[in-house]
Amino acid sequence: MANDVKILKRSEMDPAVCWNLCDLFPSDEAWNEEFNACQELPARAAAHQGKLGSSAQALYDFLSENEEIENRVRKLFVYTMLKGDQDTANSTYQAMKGRCFGFTVKMNSAAAFADPELVAIPEETLEQFYKEKPELEKYRRYLTKARLAKKHILSPEEENLLAAAAQLGNSPSNIFNTLHNADLKFPAAVDSEGKEHAVTNGSFVSLQRSDDRVLRENAFNAYYGVYDAHRNALAAMMNAEINKNIFFARARKYDSALQSSMEPVEVPESVYHNLLEAVHQNMDKMHRYMALRKKVMGLDEMHMYDIYTSMLPDSDEEISFERAKEEVLEATKVLGEEYTTNLKHGFENRWIDIYENEGKRSGAYSCGSPVHPYVLLNHKNNLNSQFTLAHEMGHAMHSYFSSKNQPSIYSGYVLFVAEVASTCNEALLMQYLLGKTTDKKQRAVLINYFLEQFRSTVYRQALFAEFELKAHQLAEQGETLTADVLSKIYYDLNKEYYGDAMIVDKAIEMEWSRVPHFYRHYYVYQYATGFSAAIALSKRILEGGESAVQDYLKFLSGGSSTDPVSLLKIAGVDMSTPKPVNDALTLFGELIDQLEELVEEGF
Repeated sequence: MANDVKILKRSEMDPAVCWNLCDLFPSDEAWNEEFNACQELPARAAAHQGKLGSSAQALYDFLSENEEIENRVRKLFVYTMLKGDQDTANSTYQAMKGRCFGFTVKMNSAAAFADPELVAIPEETLEQFYKEKPELEKYRRYLTKARLAKKHILSPEEENLLAAAAQLGNSPSNIFNTLHNADLKFPAAVDSEGKEHAVTNGSFVSLQRSDDRVLRENAFNAYYGVYDAHRNALAAMMNAEINKNIFFARARKYDSALQSSMEPVEVPESVYHNLLEAVHQNMDKMHRYMALRKKVMGLDEMHMYDIYTSMLPDSDEEISFERAKEEVLEATKVLGEEYTTNLKHGFENRWIDIYENEGKRSGAYSCGSPVHPYVLLNHKNNLNSQFTLAHEMGHAMHSYFSSKNQPSIYSGYVLFVAEVASTCNEALLMQYLLGKTTDKKQRAVLINYFLEQFRSTVYRQALFAEFELKAHQLAEQGETLTADVLSKIYYDLNKEYYGDAMIVDKAIEMEWSRVPHFYRHYYVYQYATGFSAAIALSKRILEGGESAVQDYLKFLSGGSSTDPVSLLKIAGVDMSTPKPVNDALTLFGELIDQLEELVEEGF
């Protein structure tokens, strides 16, 4: 089984299963040469200070050069980030990453004059510039968005100070990531036969999926016991992170940290609150699912270490990476030849770092870059990893299509729409797998997996989002976020979300301390809203034919060329209303009905 596979050192990994960073830079030496060459860039940026409103040509010269500079700096940063994440214990790459971040702070400080100057240009003057220099039309969206934040742009001196403070502001995240990925060590967990299993950040979830309940319980207690032993330090990190968010929000004259996160990406705060309201209105379905899980598993008591393992017997089928890859390709054929051709190209040209190695960052992500997307996995041979592959390659293809169809200034996209492309791939994979089996047992396994996606991606991420909101609100009221305060919030939310069918073990109160996404300022809610939008889009793609596919590809190609709510309307879903979330949770209830029926039939 995957849990028993030896975790190799990075130097022992087969290059064929590792990403090819030579596409960015052929060597560390080449990176250093470019890094040294870029040291002139802050001065080049600063040379435009005081000139942006002087003429159309001056404005165009700055914007075009700034675009070039950002591409070069991003390439440097992506290389060091990926190198650092593939082995977080490698001090060489951690030092390179630190140098690069320090340089980006210097770069941002040198360009801190830009936003105040752009905001200061009178509207009529800017319109005249567009007429005098038609090439400026390329930057109209960029300039319009920058000027929307006019009331939050400070003086050049204040902007320079905030830019310089960014490096300090990143400290809580850096400290957490170092502790979480490199320094924390966990005792082994013993299974029902007395055999020891290594517990790591990468193996923990796989251990929780084991059908050996003794192993699950021991791994659960071993894992959270280590976090509990560091509870005060971890709370200090979280308190610092949240107060950093509040500091920057207040410095820029936002009403709250939530507003400072959502307004710049043009997502109404009502979307956040609508999500939590919709989830609470559908909490009965979550409680019903937990009761069904307890019944099917035949448990007198169901604990938190029982919720990741399949509730159905003999369902943990091994799925190799090769098989996972081929089925993802088949499932996404519905998106057309261009999509699948480029997806296959990514598989064949080492865009992906596939397996866990010692010191590798846990979890999974996709990262856009100036050459092509990169994907980090910690693949295990199970169904969850197959869906993770579909998810991250959804992100990668979103980045690929946006980069191909938009100038670099608009090729990125906000996180709100990012989770749509990834979870749409997951929904398409699920429908593909359900469509190719009539076996009742296999259907039950897949439906249960789909139910787990709803639980973990809508309900669990909404729980995270509610925890984050409550923690920020307390800090905004002046309360210090101690370990006891944070743990109580988190424990009480688990009681509310999981209901009476669940024994909410005290150890789960420390789960907040190991979630890296809490160091990304109101990030997690987008998993839930993205999943809901993806359910609607996957249904439209499968039922709507070529026109629906073309609408979806327009969305993938849109980058940040318009606001995210409008981009999703192009694809065919309106996230300005609570309807997508309510519709998704209605489907959740219907899937529970189907599984209950299969269980009653004995499949």
